[in-house]
Amino acid sequence: MFAVVDIAGQQVKVTENTKYYVPKLDAEVDSEVTFENVLLVNGEDAGSVIGTPYISGRLVTAKVLQHVKDDKVIIFKKKRRISYKRLRGHRQQLTQIQITKIA
Repeated sequence: MFAVVDIAGQQVKVTENTKYYVPKLDAEVDSEVTFENVLLVNGEDAGSVIGTPYISGRLVTAKVLQHVKDDKVIIFKKKRRISYKRLRGHRQQLTQIQITKIA
């Protein structure tokens, strides 16, 4: 059984008891988070259910494991012969979650 869920503006295909990295959520570590924006549910017994755009009455529950930073992305700009160089870095904030229940 899997579901496609809208988490912080990104569509993520999730299954139960699996860990995922999603954009940073405003939740404490070891707390439960419920996602109501379920786009699609595919189950073994009921078949596929597709929302328009969301499925009402379906919830996905997850446990927040930790807050981490992604790998550094380097932005380097250069124009030749005019002494123009700019170096910037960025690390995206992520939250690691584990899906506990698709209801």
